[in-house]
Amino acid sequence: QVQLVESGGGLVQAGGSLRLSCAASGGTFGTYAMGWFRQAPGKERAFVAAISWTGSTTTYADSVKGRFSISRDNARNTVYLQMNSLKPEDTAVYYCAASNAFPPSKGSVNLWGQGTQVTVSS
Repeated sequence: QVQLVESGGGLVQAGGSLRLSCAASGGTFGTYAMGWFRQAPGKERAFVAAISWTGSTTTYADSVKGRFSISRDNARNTVYLQMNSLKPEDTAVYYCAASNAFPPSKGSVNLWGQGTQVTVSS
């Protein structure tokens, strides 16, 4: 069974950057499409970005296009989310997700990470 562990969250000023990492262990990482979702206080968990099994295809929520970039390293069993030009509205808990479907929806996610907090101050 694959386990996902996120890291890289923190507090950053508006306009700054963060890179989130999600390390997978215990399974065949390359058989999963990977994604990032986020959940702000009082809101539902929402899709942010996803990457296909080989990394050849990516997709993003409109709210992060041009600012966020998802990538994966199958040799290291890790997926990344590079976040640039951060805004206060990006503040949320960010969750890594593994799915047999691409792009993943909340309902198609097979496995969630525990989440990492990202806080953007104005």
